[in-house]
Amino acid sequence: MMLSRFGSTEALFTVKCFVAAMLAYYIALRIGLTRPYWAVTTSYIVAQPLAGAVLSKAVFRVAGTVLGAVAAVVLVPNLVNAPELLSLGLALWLGLCLYISLLDRTPRAYLFLLAGYTASIIGFPSVEAPGAVFTTAALRVQEITIGILCGSLIHGFVFPQTVTAVLLGRIDAILGDAERWSRDSLAGESDAALSRDRRRLALDINELHQLSIHLPFDTARLLPRVRTLRALQAELSMLLPLASAVDDRIVELRRGADAPRPEAIALIEDVRDWLRDPLPLAERRETADALIARARALEPPVGDTLIWRDALRLSLLARLAELIDAHRNARDLRDQMRSPSRTPVTPAVTRLLARTTKRPLHRDRGIALRAALGTIATILLGCIFWIGTGWADGAGAVLIAGVCCALFGNSDDPAPSIMAFFYGTIIGLVISAVYAFAILPRVTDFVTLMAVLAPPMLIGGMYLARPATLLVTLGALLGGLNTVGLNDRFGSDFSAFINGGIAQLVGTLFAVVTVGLFQTIGADTSARRLIRAGWRELATRSDSPGRPDAAGWIARMLDRIGLLAPRLAAQGEDPGKPLLDALTDLRVGVAVGELKKLRLDGTPGEAAAITPVLRGVGRHYRALRPDRPAPPEPDLLAGIDTAMAGFATSTPAGMSDRHRTGVLALTSLRRNLFPQAPAYGATP
Repeated sequence: MMLSRFGSTEALFTVKCFVAAMLAYYIALRIGLTRPYWAVTTSYIVAQPLAGAVLSKAVFRVAGTVLGAVAAVVLVPNLVNAPELLSLGLALWLGLCLYISLLDRTPRAYLFLLAGYTASIIGFPSVEAPGAVFTTAALRVQEITIGILCGSLIHGFVFPQTVTAVLLGRIDAILGDAERWSRDSLAGESDAALSRDRRRLALDINELHQLSIHLPFDTARLLPRVRTLRALQAELSMLLPLASAVDDRIVELRRGADAPRPEAIALIEDVRDWLRDPLPLAERRETADALIARARALEPPVGDTLIWRDALRLSLLARLAELIDAHRNARDLRDQMRSPSRTPVTPAVTRLLARTTKRPLHRDRGIALRAALGTIATILLGCIFWIGTGWADGAGAVLIAGVCCALFGNSDDPAPSIMAFFYGTIIGLVISAVYAFAILPRVTDFVTLMAVLAPPMLIGGMYLARPATLLVTLGALLGGLNTVGLNDRFGSDFSAFINGGIAQLVGTLFAVVTVGLFQTIGADTSARRLIRAGWRELATRSDSPGRPDAAGWIARMLDRIGLLAPRLAAQGEDPGKPLLDALTDLRVGVAVGELKKLRLDGTPGEAAAITPVLRGVGRHYRALRPDRPAPPEPDLLAGIDTAMAGFATSTPAGMSDRHRTGVLALTSLRRNLFPQAPAYGATP
């Protein structure tokens, strides 16, 4: 029944968790560690279904544990005679580490997070025996390190579920989905489902980013290169603005009874057929080259008599060609990732890999600072109560409160997560009480101990594998394993058990109260901050004189969209409108980048026409407020039309590439910022 409910994957995972825990416990006992339960609980904390995810975090966890121990050894002996200063020092250290970890958003974050609360784990209990802090620190480091290494060994090398296998499967699924909704976009079949699928791509790209972090540590025989995956992410990122732009141009042309010409319609159908049935590498590239050439040949000539219909057709065909190229590149990179050789499968892959850079992510320093200050306040208030009342087990309560704030500090509302952890702790304490005073006193050898511990730990591992029950299960496992008596020798002290359990529960509840006061901002506030961050960057991007970073802008905006979607869903509202607005901002940023590049590379006259447009875009986004949306100023529309008239001029050899780029960027800007404006018409 249990296997039919959970499946073989969860069954294998929980068996590996149990084996890693028992191996860690056995090793800790054999080398004489006094509190080997730290090794057992750590093995569960580091457990991950994917082998690469366990190994990628193991190094940083060990380093963080050592760094936290060093901090405790430095702080406790020097400040033990001043409890207020010691409490402040440990609180500031944990707050600083939490702040850095929230800004990092990679496996390196575990280094700082572990460094923060390891100092608390060692420091607060050492207040009563500061002379032994070095010994305590050395023991905790050994115990935690054994747990990390055993968990990494079992999950990483025993029937491993590799990141590579999951990654390649996800890439195939994402490419298939992207090609499907690109076909729907080209058919002009815009609906709610298509919009939802487009927004899903932002989440998919963020998922690929998370998997790429663990890829270098994976245990697969042939590992794809991280650089290849980064290049694939960049090409997938271009699909959103390009496909939505093509869709918009088709819809707009049809609305004005100016449907694409028969040749363009035939081209669009051929592109849809090409996307429907991915061809072998050589044939795929040859067909794509032919389709792109047809699109360029169909572009309308642009001169002094440019009208809005021709600008839309030019934009449609140009973005269609770029969309074909992006899909072709994505397929090439997919083939490169599956290739057993590192030799590029095409010359285009060589160029794509050469321009790949590290993917920048959104960072919110304000939220990170708030979480850090909230954690500091929690520890200081807890220490005031502990020291003021003389509570013997108060250090444990303060320790648990600080750890809860640190572990859940990246949440908009940490209280529900901590409460789930609290309920799990109650379950764990009840089970551990039964074991500590009814079962374990009758155990006489290690094999029997493993047998009696197996049922609750195996069942717990099953639920640990599921996100919906992760927090409750983690609380149960930690609450139970830390109090059941898995020390170097068994001792059933009921008074110590009750006091330790009360300290855990009080510390957890205290964290619930303090995070409500200091760290809770809510999904709505967090969503508004994400939206404002995009607007601020777009305003800065419009005004700054430097060369634009198109890839960086798209990566950060897609990261924000990926962060925004679950927060909007948490509000119980339809997330469609804010996310569609974010996609509009994404396209505006791409057009702004094209204009900035053109201003740097063009003539003084072209720069003079572009500068007022960029300043107008900057003013518009700088003045926007989420609660008071306002349309752009009419002066910006006039500036766009003036600049378009300047670029829509004939040259002796026809329109130059710069003029074509200018018209394309201005058309995109006009459609995104002024979708209801009257059609543009240039004056001779």
